[in-house]
Amino acid sequence: MSNRIQYRRHGGPEVLEWTSFTPPAPGDHEVVVENKAIGINYIDTYFRSGLYPPPSLPAGLGSEAAGIVVSTGRAVRRVSPGDRVVYAQSAAGAYSESHIVHEDRLAILPDAISFEQAAASFLKGLTVQYLLRQTYQIKAGETFLFHAAAGGVGLIACQWAKALGAKLIGTVGSAEKAEAARQAGAWATINYREEDIAARLSELTDGQKVPVVYDSVGKDTWQASLDCLQRRGLMVSFGNASGPVTGVDLGILTRKGSLFVTRPSLFGYITTPEELDAASHELFTLLASGAIKTEVPENQKFALKDAALAHQQLESRATRGSCLLIP
Repeated sequence: MSNRIQYRRHGGPEVLEWTSFTPPAPGDHEVVVENKAIGINYIDTYFRSGLYPPPSLPAGLGSEAAGIVVSTGRAVRRVSPGDRVVYAQSAAGAYSESHIVHEDRLAILPDAISFEQAAASFLKGLTVQYLLRQTYQIKAGETFLFHAAAGGVGLIACQWAKALGAKLIGTVGSAEKAEAARQAGAWATINYREEDIAARLSELTDGQKVPVVYDSVGKDTWQASLDCLQRRGLMVSFGNASGPVTGVDLGILTRKGSLFVTRPSLFGYITTPEELDAASHELFTLLASGAIKTEVPENQKFALKDAALAHQQLESRATRGSCLLIP
């Protein structure tokens, strides 16, 4: 027997249930991982709320964790029992003491990186990798805007931008979060509760604006993001923290300078084991060198059975950086 978190209906954090289950045997290309640390990501709240509905209910939650391979299917070749691994694109159900994962979704975890470091950074780090290195290739000296710079993805983006020699302008919701973003490597910050985002960005760039904006907030920042872009700039909308962007008049892109918009996801950029290995190698190199640090505060580490409390804290925007569930 093992334990996990599941939900039988959509709603707030209160729908999350702690329950026992009997793990099935792994299929030919599947691996049983004993989770040591589990990543919490904002997208998990989208599934729980029903914004992204699962195939059926009841359903598990979460796609990211780090742990040890317990057993493998007969055709598995990428990993062996006893290997330290991390994953971020599993089928839903990572909020569990053990989880079955397809071998193609696993990356071998270097000894220099702890389970907690890996679970706190893998999905977020892979997200930053595709955003800054593939969706738009950020160059040294380039200035760009990144919303929610003190969030889990944002703090990694601040550090990655610094490693690239780029100037990240980050939006934040408090002075404390502004300081966290600057310490992580943000070139400048904009407090969206006190400042007009587009006006302040124009000041920071001497009226030049930026070639690319990364926006995980969604509805509340859509207009401001467009107003921050240079002619033929790229709007990268990769999240819906304030709600989805709907009812878009495409003509606005023409009026604001023939802008481009993309709505990417990790699953559109990392689809093969080779792509996973290449992206994770780049992330692991930065983690091992110390260029990217992922220290999780003790008050943001929750027992697995307390996943509902973790979601309450996440959605209240009381957290900074990454949160973990510990089995």
